[in-house]
Amino acid sequence: MANAIYPKAKESLLKGELDLEDNTIKVVLVDTGTYTYDAAHDFYNDLSGVLGSGVALSSKTVALGVFDAADVTFTTPSAGTSIEALVIYKDTGNVATSNLIAYIDAGTGLPFTTNGADIDIVWDSGSNKIFAI
Repeated sequence: MANAIYPKAKESLLKGELDLEDNTIKVVLVDTGTYTYDAAHDFYNDLSGVLGSGVALSSKTVALGVFDAADVTFTTPSAGTSIEALVIYKDTGNVATSNLIAYIDAGTGLPFTTNGADIDIVWDSGSNKIFAI
């Protein structure tokens, strides 16, 4: 699999229903030994293999078709879990309505195995940032 924007997220973005700057947008660590990307997945309750809780993105920007945010840190996740992907989603407080936005499995540092230390996610400093459409 390669990085992807979930099709339902694309639809919501095009309809103006998903505001990446003003909504609570989070990222989670995902073990693809448990979760397999599926273009039909649309809400957080479709995920499995999630390690810990989502971390909220801050300083979010959308400019010229590019979504970016400040780097994030996952604080002391459980050791020994293989992480192959990140999933970005809109957190509504309800897993059945929290929209999946992007699946990222290709990037510097992926995959990795947790060792109990903090994990820093540093978004691409190039033109793609988190993702571009």
